[in-house]
Amino acid sequence: MSNEPDTPQLSQLISWAKEAGRILRDMQDGELNARHKSKADLVTAADMASEAYLLGEIGKAFPTHTINAEESGEHQGDSDHRWYIDPLDGTLNYAHGLRIYSVSIAYAFKGELKLGVIYDPSLDECFSAEAGKGAWLNGKPIRPSTIDQMIDAMLITGFRFQFFNTPRSNLPYFNRVMLEAQCVRRLGSAALDLAYVANGRVEGFWEIALNPWDVAAGILICREAGVRVEPLWGEGDLLSGTPDIIAANQAIFPQLDAILRAERFAQGL
Repeated sequence: MSNEPDTPQLSQLISWAKEAGRILRDMQDGELNARHKSKADLVTAADMASEAYLLGEIGKAFPTHTINAEESGEHQGDSDHRWYIDPLDGTLNYAHGLRIYSVSIAYAFKGELKLGVIYDPSLDECFSAEAGKGAWLNGKPIRPSTIDQMIDAMLITGFRFQFFNTPRSNLPYFNRVMLEAQCVRRLGSAALDLAYVANGRVEGFWEIALNPWDVAAGILICREAGVRVEPLWGEGDLLSGTPDIIAANQAIFPQLDAILRAERFAQGL
């Protein structure tokens, strides 16, 4: 990235993500004032504090930019410069004391992702990427795994409660993939799920009905690491609406994609 005044630097995102992570760590065992956004979706005081910090820092440094934030929605500005921030990805885990959660920040220019950071405060792991320059974990380059058979693959997915009894349910796909893969996990933070594919801890990930702030940083980190990331079924835009996503190493991607498409066909969808 250049040093023009309107252009952020990866070091800024890393610094902001780590400070937001510190806020989350400090608040973890305090009064979270959790409330339901929906039956299976919470927001806590920690979500709000982390987001307020990130909005403040981005707003001070780049006051004309558009920011798409999970809790407060879209802060309109110059649409050529767009931020995607998830101040606490994995709120249910966090609220229950399960320390699998993250801070996710991404920056896009004219619709192209340029910078992405996912920070895990519990493990002090910072995944980052810059378009055209690579992806890193705590400053060291990362690559996906080389496993090339589905029976040897560990995969990750997630579920949306509101879709369980609808054609959008992920349960049939989960059941189908479980018969083919070594195992399928559900960790509860889509940002970390994507980071783990990028770093080769798992071979693939898919999920239905996420949000751009969940996946923006992870998409760039995955692609810069060498992971294939696409809209599930080849439909839609990963940075708008409620995207369905599939990501995997180059060998596993077509196998996972084929299984998911076969199940979709079997359901007549």
